[in-house]
Amino acid sequence: MSGASRPKSLVISLKPNKAFDFLHQLNDIRAIVLKGQGRNFCGGMDLASFDDIVGAPRDSCPARRAIKLRQDTMKWQDAFNAMERCRWPVLAAVQGACIGAGVDMITACDIRFCTDDARFCVKEVDRAMAADMGTLQRLPSIVGQGHATFLSLTGATVDGREAHRIGLVSATFKDPQQLDSAVDAAAADLAFKSPVALVGTKRMLLYTRDHTIADGLDYVATWNAGILYSEDMPEMASALKEKRRPVFSKL
Repeated sequence: MSGASRPKSLVISLKPNKAFDFLHQLNDIRAIVLKGQGRNFCGGMDLASFDDIVGAPRDSCPARRAIKLRQDTMKWQDAFNAMERCRWPVLAAVQGACIGAGVDMITACDIRFCTDDARFCVKEVDRAMAADMGTLQRLPSIVGQGHATFLSLTGATVDGREAHRIGLVSATFKDPQQLDSAVDAAAADLAFKSPVALVGTKRMLLYTRDHTIADGLDYVATWNAGILYSEDMPEMASALKEKRRPVFSKL
C-alpha cells in the first residue's frame, strides 16, 4: 500500500521470494498485506510433495541426496526470508487454518491479525520432522520460549483467541470481513507514515532480535545519526503546528 495523498493498492503475481524482493525495491509503498483466498489461510505442506521427499530413490549416493535436499530446503526457506528481508512492514491476515508452513509464513511477517476461529498449528512434529522453514527460529521471540516449545513439541492447535493471548497475533476479529477491514485500515495508517521511519524501525527491530541490547543501541545510534536530518522530521513538525496530516515523499 502506497502513501502520499491517498493510499493505493498494488496486486502482483510472482513467486513469493520474487514478489517480496520486487516489493522491496519499490519506493512508493509503505506496507504489504498478506492474505489467503478461500476458507483457509494455509493448509501446510502438500502431502504429495512430502511423499516425493521421503520416497526418493535409495540407490543414489546418500551424501549427494543430502546435499540436494539441503539446497532445496534453503531455497524454500528463502521464500519466507524474503518477507523479513523486505524493508516494508508486512501484515498477515489469517482466516481458517494456518498450519505448518502457514506458521512459518506468518512468523516472518511483522504484524499478524486473525479471525476468532482461526486455527494455528506447528504440525511438523506430527510428520516426523522438525519444522525447517523458520518457525523454530522466529516463534520464540514472538510468543516466548515456553509457548513456542509447547506448540512445537506437541503439535497442539490453538484458535485465534488463544493466539492473541500468547502474543502470536495482535488482534482477532469476528469474521473475515471484519478482519479484512481492520487489516486494510492498519495498512492505510502505515501508508501515511514516514517511509524513512518505517524502514528504520523494522530494521532496528530485526537487528535487536538477533543481537544484544548494547549492540542494538549502538546500531540505532549510528542509523539515526545518518537519517535524522531527513526532510520528514520538519514536515512532521509543520503538520503538527498546522493541524494537518503530514505528506511524505517516496524514498
